[in-house]
Amino acid sequence: MAGVRLGELGALLGGELVGDAELTVSRIGPLDSADAQTISFLSNPRYQAQLASSKAGCVIVGPAMREAAVARGPALVCADPYLAFARLTQWWAARSRRAPVVGVHPSAVVEEGARIHATASIGALAFVAAGAEVGAGAVIGPQVHIGADAAVGEGTLLKPRVVLSEGCRIGARGIVHSGAVIGADGFGFAPARNEAGAWWEKIEQLGGVRIGDDVEIGANTCIDRGALEDTVLEDGVKLDNLVQIGHNVHVGAHTAFAGCVGVAGSARIGRHCTAGGGAIILGHLEICDHVHITAATVISRSIHKPGQYSGMFPFDDNASWEKNAATLRQLHTLRERLRAMEKALENKT
Repeated sequence: MAGVRLGELGALLGGELVGDAELTVSRIGPLDSADAQTISFLSNPRYQAQLASSKAGCVIVGPAMREAAVARGPALVCADPYLAFARLTQWWAARSRRAPVVGVHPSAVVEEGARIHATASIGALAFVAAGAEVGAGAVIGPQVHIGADAAVGEGTLLKPRVVLSEGCRIGARGIVHSGAVIGADGFGFAPARNEAGAWWEKIEQLGGVRIGDDVEIGANTCIDRGALEDTVLEDGVKLDNLVQIGHNVHVGAHTAFAGCVGVAGSARIGRHCTAGGGAIILGHLEICDHVHITAATVISRSIHKPGQYSGMFPFDDNASWEKNAATLRQLHTLRERLRAMEKALENKT
């Protein structure tokens, strides 16, 4: 991108610019690989050692890092440097990325009865079924499938090969990354038996998926439709890649899940919750607002008190881990022996 004046960036981000406002930068980059045309940022004190030696043309810092940053060169001092960096990347992307072409690509298939706003963009080989609705400014990437009676809100972006199944809805300003499937059948089967042995009778999934505004869904993430009622993601939910949301799950507003989180059917997750990578939440549980689950934790009972929860067994070298695991298997026996000893002592006294 062409060079941008530091004075323009200072006005955009609302921080205090220390240095020449006429200097320009043409890229955003990390401290350790920055050059004079780079604007970088520092929000984590652990990386302060990189600041003095960085060749960045300008560094975004917080008030606590102001003096160290100014001693090095031009600095933009913001109350929250990480938030300022996030807003800078949004502004930068809007200026540098190619705008989508408005209209329907000649190779796309739009069935009769679909409603597509005049300002929307429908990419190559996309399919929009009868009764579907695509809102103003929405961008439907190549090979996207939008099922019958589905709806895409204003300004929402569906990247290539997204599936939005029949009857499913996503609100305004959403982003859904490639390979995500919204509205696949939930995992519902009734056990049955015949002369050949056990088998499974499919339970038809009659609900849909309702997704609010400002939601982002990662690549190859799957959100199953409800069995009877809808699966729901409220406004501002953020899901990483390879997340599984089971049928009839309800995820509260502004909750965020990292990669490979799995939520089993009918769980209810509160607002402003987080779950680290690989965490599992079992079905039919209730998680209250402001619960933070660390990576690889398995939540096996409902949580009614805000806070941080962990359930990992720390890794170790294999020989030590096996010894500790063998000890864990004996905990119940050891507990019973300890209780017996305590009872015997009580009887003596």
